[in-house]
Amino acid sequence: MSVFHNRKNTKMSYGIVGLGRFGYALAMELSRADVDLLILDSDEEKVRELRDITENALVIKNLDKKSLAETGIQNCDVAVVCIGEHIETSILTTLHLVSLGVPKVVAKATSAEHGEILEKLGAEVVYPERDMAIRLANRLETARVLDYIQLSEKINISKLQIPEQLIGKSVLDMDLRARFGLNIIAVENSGEVLEHVKPDYIFQKNDVLLVSGSRDGLARLSEWLESHS
Repeated sequence: MSVFHNRKNTKMSYGIVGLGRFGYALAMELSRADVDLLILDSDEEKVRELRDITENALVIKNLDKKSLAETGIQNCDVAVVCIGEHIETSILTTLHLVSLGVPKVVAKATSAEHGEILEKLGAEVVYPERDMAIRLANRLETARVLDYIQLSEKINISKLQIPEQLIGKSVLDMDLRARFGLNIIAVENSGEVLEHVKPDYIFQKNDVLLVSGSRDGLARLSEWLESHS
């Protein structure tokens, strides 16, 4: 087995443990960026498939500390534990990676209790299924919302198609911040992105707004739009 070494030039390096749906998708996305990838899984067929995107795709049958160290995953800047179905394995693998000194360990959790344990071990926890459900729910609640990212319990970023009621009005006229607690981060139209949106900007047809604020604020904007349609 060849040992992974991070070539500390300009590239970030990522280790992915587990090639379920989440791990596989993550590996494919990261392969599109200019990063070094180390991929570990027990399934030889899955590993073979991903050797097209990285030469560091290794079959590993045991996820004990010694076996993980032999792959060189401790040399990665970030290691992501993508194991969800086997909680005990997920927890032990996370523990091993933290104790091996990986600078940043990210671990997938399938429940609040699972996530709490992973956090106590020192990992950054992600909930892929929950986060996807939240994004979908918000897109379904407001038809105009094109995408939705939850940054925290109180702060979200939403991308929405300009409502008809706003076309021809200025940012100052609508004052989304005062009325709904929403801040306009940027406006996109026909591939052009305006990052510094001035108060006198007039909303145009086909504008796409990128706004930050609470879910409640977005809901109140949606209610206002419905009442003025």
